[in-house]
Amino acid sequence: MLVRWLHIYLSMLSFAIVFFFSITGLTLNHADKFGGQLHSVQEKGKLDSGWVNKADTSKIPKLEIVEYLRRKNGIRAAMSDFRIDDSQIGVSFKGPGYAADAFINRSTGEYDITKTSAGLVGVINDLHKGRDTGPAWSIFIDIAAILMTCVSLTGMLLLLFIKRRRISGLIVAAMGLLIAYLIYAIWIK
Repeated sequence: MLVRWLHIYLSMLSFAIVFFFSITGLTLNHADKFGGQLHSVQEKGKLDSGWVNKADTSKIPKLEIVEYLRRKNGIRAAMSDFRIDDSQIGVSFKGPGYAADAFINRSTGEYDITKTSAGLVGVINDLHKGRDTGPAWSIFIDIAAILMTCVSLTGMLLLLFIKRRRISGLIVAAMGLLIAYLIYAIWIK
C-alpha cells in the first residue's frame, strides 16, 4: 500500500530532523541547565585610514573593510549590519551561536572587535530557531516542516485503514489535541 510505504520512508528520511528538533527543544526550554557560558574575546587592530576617513561616506569601501576584518580576525559569520557615524564605523557579524562586533575609529583606522561564542548548545539552539542562519537553513526548516507534516498525515491515514485501532487511535489523537489546548487555555492564555 502506497500510504504505508510513504509513511515508512518519510519517517526514516525525517528521523534525524525530528531527533534534532526534539533535543534542541529541550535545550531551549531548559536553557538554565543546558546553556553554557558565553565566551568573549577582545581584539584590536588597524586598517587603512584612507578607507574610513572619507568625507563622502558613499565612497567608503564597505566590502574591502568587511573582508579585511574577516581575514585578519578570523570572523566566520555573515555581516548583519554596517553603520557609519561621524566618528566611527560599526560592523556586526552574526551566525548561529556567534557574534562579532567591530568599532572602527574613522580618523585613525584603529578598531576594537568583540567576538562572542555561545558554544555548541548556543549553535544548535540558534539552528532550532533559525536565528542568524541564512536562507539555506530557512529552506531546510521549511522542508523539515513539510516532511513532518507528511509523516503525520500518512500516519493518520494508516490509522484510518486499521479498523481495530481506528476509534481508539482517533480518541487518543483528540485527547492529545485537547490536552495541548487545555494547557494553553488554563496556564498560558
